[in-house]
Amino acid sequence: MAIVVVIITSMLVANAAQTFATPNAAFISFNLASGANSAAITPATNRSVQVIGCCTTLGYQAVGQASLLHIPSAGIEWVGLESYNGSPAAITQGDSSTAGTHIVAISLTRTIDIQVASASTIRVHNGAIGTVAGNVTLIW
Repeated sequence: MAIVVVIITSMLVANAAQTFATPNAAFISFNLASGANSAAITPATNRSVQVIGCCTTLGYQAVGQASLLHIPSAGIEWVGLESYNGSPAAITQGDSSTAGTHIVAISLTRTIDIQVASASTIRVHNGAIGTVAGNVTLIW
């Protein structure tokens, strides 16, 4: 019996293939006036993309993250965690191609967020009263 297990295991290992890819990343800084949007950001298509955003402006400092799937010309799907604002962590999830749809909050007040910009892009939106700064990192 042990010989059969060794033979089957050897066959499975011989047929297994792993591909290791060097991660790609994009780093985007922003400095936005109240009510402004960043330029559109296009995530890689048909693969998982980790998006991590933070606001570095005093009084708004926080971080949020989501895993995205960009389906070309169809929309963006996501699941992640909203920024901490003193209450328990909140899950964010959804799918949309409609500009302005909230993806994930990245500020203490949850007024700065990453949104859908189009069926193929995302953006940072400043819904706070003053100018805010921060950055977004995409890893795929």
